Amino acid sequence: MRRSLLARTVVGLVLSFQGLARAGQETPAPEASEPPLPEFVLPTVEVIGKEVPEAPVDSARRRDPTGAITVIDARERAGEARDTAELLGGSASLVVQDSGGYGQSKSLVVRGASSNGVLVFLDGIPLNGAGGVADLSLIPVALLERMEILRGAAGARYGAGGLGGAVNLVTRAPSSRLLSSGEVTYGSFDTVMAHVAASGALLGGQALVLLHGGRSQGDFSYRVDELPALDDNPLTQEVRTRNDARGGGALLKYRRGLDGGGRVDVLAEVSLEDRALAGTVQNPTVSRRQDQTRLSLGARWARPFGDTGEGSARGFFRRDWLDVTGGTTGVDSGAQRYTVGGVELEGRAVLGRNALAVTLAGSSESVTQAVGGQAASWWRASVMAMDELSLFSERLKLVPSVRVERVGHYSLLSPKLGASVDLGHGFGVRANAGQSHRAPSFLELYIRQGLLLPNPELKPERALSVDAAALWHDDIWSVTAGGFAAVYENLIAYELYPPNLARPYNFAAARVWGAEVELEARPRAWFTATSSYAWTRTQNRYGDPRYFGKELPYRPRHKWVGRLRVGPDWLNGRTEVLVQSAQLINRVGEARLSLPSRTWVSVGASSTFLHRPDLTVSFDVKNLLDVRTADYTGMPLPGRAAYVTLSVALDPSTSEDSHVASPP
Repeated sequence: MRRSLLARTVVGLVLSFQGLARAGQETPAPEASEPPLPEFVLPTVEVIGKEVPEAPVDSARRRDPTGAITVIDARERAGEARDTAELLGGSASLVVQDSGGYGQSKSLVVRGASSNGVLVFLDGIPLNGAGGVADLSLIPVALLERMEILRGAAGARYGAGGLGGAVNLVTRAPSSRLLSSGEVTYGSFDTVMAHVAASGALLGGQALVLLHGGRSQGDFSYRVDELPALDDNPLTQEVRTRNDARGGGALLKYRRGLDGGGRVDVLAEVSLEDRALAGTVQNPTVSRRQDQTRLSLGARWARPFGDTGEGSARGFFRRDWLDVTGGTTGVDSGAQRYTVGGVELEGRAVLGRNALAVTLAGSSESVTQAVGGQAASWWRASVMAMDELSLFSERLKLVPSVRVERVGHYSLLSPKLGASVDLGHGFGVRANAGQSHRAPSFLELYIRQGLLLPNPELKPERALSVDAAALWHDDIWSVTAGGFAAVYENLIAYELYPPNLARPYNFAAARVWGAEVELEARPRAWFTATSSYAWTRTQNRYGDPRYFGKELPYRPRHKWVGRLRVGPDWLNGRTEVLVQSAQLINRVGEARLSLPSRTWVSVGASSTFLHRPDLTVSFDVKNLLDVRTADYTGMPLPGRAAYVTLSVALDPSTSEDSHVASPP
């Protein structure tokens, strides 16, 4: 048996096996002859099957062949009143931390890791800010083609920060054909969202232009217990304000093929947002607002070398402008500027049974804060090597990888070992074991934020994680079931620092373990059903007896999501149910102060009633049962909401605008 070129670098990691997971599917539909006049669609059903395409070179499946990966096709939700966080929240072990309605901050917790331990990218451009958290409210679904989610140790393939996983948001691809589309949504809380897009040939390549915008007043009524410590206290009616937001932006993409089979891609994306900040239930604000602007630039070149090699080079730049106004003297953080840019070189070669990949990356980050003239910057540099060893006619794959990284003055080592076995007849198993790190953020290390002090003596957080699962699939069914476990060490948390300040410190550890199940059924192309369930247990290992052994806050133990879509394009209906158990809101574990369990039911219907141009009308009701819940600060979240969407698409014969797509 031939040894892997990198096997020696991962001795000591636990090895088990899990099968390859299915990725999203798409296949072009055959073009129809163009009629001279618009035609109304008769109620007939014609379904076109789909093939599984080869994974793109820069896709999550190619970057981590044995990883626990889910791919969500955002285009299948075209016409639905959904945001990016809602779509991601349908995946197993992903919990959305939502602070309000449209435009309010939304972040992810993956497999128990905090939001600053989950990496988020936009076409490979990192979106985590100076505090280490990525705000998904700034990425509308209109920009996206698919979402690639890696659960588990992501440090080896994606770098520092990936304790719980990584999410890559892939934007829409340009087309050589002249295509245009538009969409407008109006609904509850005076919410309006819209976008227009056009794509076509330009300068020997393909270009895409997309403009988007929206606003929401966000005010709604709710009932609150003003004295929760007293039993049978009457509820009072309140109206939530300070929940309004507005924003917009643009996406520009250009793609061109080169001689020798190469390709170059260029991206420019800008977003602007203005939103009210409500504060917390205990300390609400009356005038605090946040203005945020982001500019992202990226370019990537790639080409094959012979029959067995390929190489790529990419560069990126991102600049965030963040202004907070209306705060209390001594608390207001003022204007903040965050800049990050870097380059990455990657090569891959197939050598017999081995497929060896090497990545060299370097970047620079800096942050400035107006209050006190605070500033900080550092360099990042890393070398990553991965080997994909195929044995027994490619039924067994061993994938060792390792990344050596320097982040500021921290030196980090992130090894990983993955394996997969194809057992035949649709059965398979796969497994991974690895180590990841998160260097402290600029805000935790150097920048004072009102009453929050920095601590330059912080150590990097570390995660040791393993996962394993079995799967089975055929032409109709796909089932994946498995478990995971992780130990988080040197966790960073803010503690009281006399007299009335808080400061971050490293604490001992936390344990996380659980199980995941994902299911998809497609008995007909016009009938799809998906379901995901996650059972997650957490345990605080901090030595203080008040917290030791308690569950971590904001980590629900159970989460189940089920979705059903029935019908062809001319008329279809859908429903989605999310069930999430109660969450603790402090480390002491007082159940009476926890966020209660929730069951959210959403329903909708769509009809593409006219062709050439395609005209689609959709109706959605979110939180049909009007379940009232609160965010992680205690502020109430919106109740029942209804939305109507009108979509227009020219040249609908291409699959790029298809409303029939595979679910995640």
